Amino acid sequence: MTEHGSSPAGGPPESTQPLDLERTETVRLTPGPGAGASPAGVRQPPPGLGAQQPYAPVSGPQPPHQGPGGPIPPYRPAGPPFGAPQLVPPGPPQPPRRRTGVLVASAIGLALLAGAAGGVSGYALGQQDDEPQTQASGSAGSGVAPIARSVLPSVVTLEVTDAGEDSGGTGSGFVTRQDGYIVTNNHVVQAGGDQGKIKVLFPDGSQVDGKLVGRDASYDLAVVKVNRTGLAAVTFGESKAVAVGDPVIAVGSPLGLDSTVTTGIISALNRPVSPGGSEDQRSYINAIQTDAAINPGNSGGPLLDGHGQVVGVNTAIARVPGSKATEGGNIGLGFAIPSDQARRTVDQLISKGKAEHPIIGAFVDSGYTGEGAKLAGSNGEPAVRAGGPAAKAGLKDGDIILKIDDLKVTSANQLIVTIRAKQVGDKVRLLVRSGGQQRTVDVTLEGATG
Repeated sequence: MTEHGSSPAGGPPESTQPLDLERTETVRLTPGPGAGASPAGVRQPPPGLGAQQPYAPVSGPQPPHQGPGGPIPPYRPAGPPFGAPQLVPPGPPQPPRRRTGVLVASAIGLALLAGAAGGVSGYALGQQDDEPQTQASGSAGSGVAPIARSVLPSVVTLEVTDAGEDSGGTGSGFVTRQDGYIVTNNHVVQAGGDQGKIKVLFPDGSQVDGKLVGRDASYDLAVVKVNRTGLAAVTFGESKAVAVGDPVIAVGSPLGLDSTVTTGIISALNRPVSPGGSEDQRSYINAIQTDAAINPGNSGGPLLDGHGQVVGVNTAIARVPGSKATEGGNIGLGFAIPSDQARRTVDQLISKGKAEHPIIGAFVDSGYTGEGAKLAGSNGEPAVRAGGPAAKAGLKDGDIILKIDDLKVTSANQLIVTIRAKQVGDKVRLLVRSGGQQRTVDVTLEGATG
């Protein structure tokens, strides 16, 4: 069971229906048929991605790589990259929901992209006073090209394989500290497990082994460390400062094409999305929605504002109704984890190796389709944990949560992602219906890990 989080109070309106995201499948990586099987060691584009057509090798010199995605021998994806953004079926109609309890929690750290356009003063994650930060950020209003030139050296491709080196995939990431810390998605490194191998490919053509520092499935974030110093690092902006219509830039390695830059706007804020399959691998994100082109392989790459600061971490895409997971591609509906939430979570992963989630200590019924979100026990667990924040506030089994602060609760998922966007120690005000009567209670969020 997982506890759920929430979106910041007073934020832009949430979607009327939560989007139920689906993760992409792990890619089988198989050795190529032999040396010279692909020109200049070029990694072949994954087949079966909807209307995507095979790419011909790029002619002429292409520093630092040649051909689509550059050489990453000896593996060649046999399907869509595991680092693909997670696929989101469209909102309504929703598939039938199972009646399973989900422990309500508010995750401490990721201010989901609900506000991710950047503040003028960026914040370098975990930056030490005695370690000057080499910042890669463009100047405000300077246009896309200068920002791209500044940021591209900080965006990397991750190649992940499991301990047996027979499965894995690729994704994107970005340098957040000059002493070698790199941010990516959990579902990118998840392919290799805790003992897998991670190879980090820099835009200059160099490759170096990476070490997993920590990962958190709930927020779909991970941190990888490389043994390098003096790296150009991007900075985090404030996602709470962004607005619908703000221009954004996505950078990553879609379909293995490293150092790809696309542009768009922030289309919506506070989209409750929950990619993932099994309960322990499902994420709950109060996401930023963008129409910037995001495709398989973009996962873990930065979403930047007009100052060149990170306002989100690209994590998921919507798919056309009826399409398969392997047919995912850009349809103008991409989602990113807000930088405020990402920054806090990354700091925790670097300092502790794990992230802390804000919780209210109660389970919500994910199968309930009425107004608000209903507290209910599951699998022998009581709806409200004894001694927890919800119990202290007098909540009990069967209570319906109608509002959190000034935000109307429309579903269990929406309540969960709203709480997860909070911080441990925050106080939230809940409007609760119990036995036909409504009352307001204050709940102080506690922390939990795992």
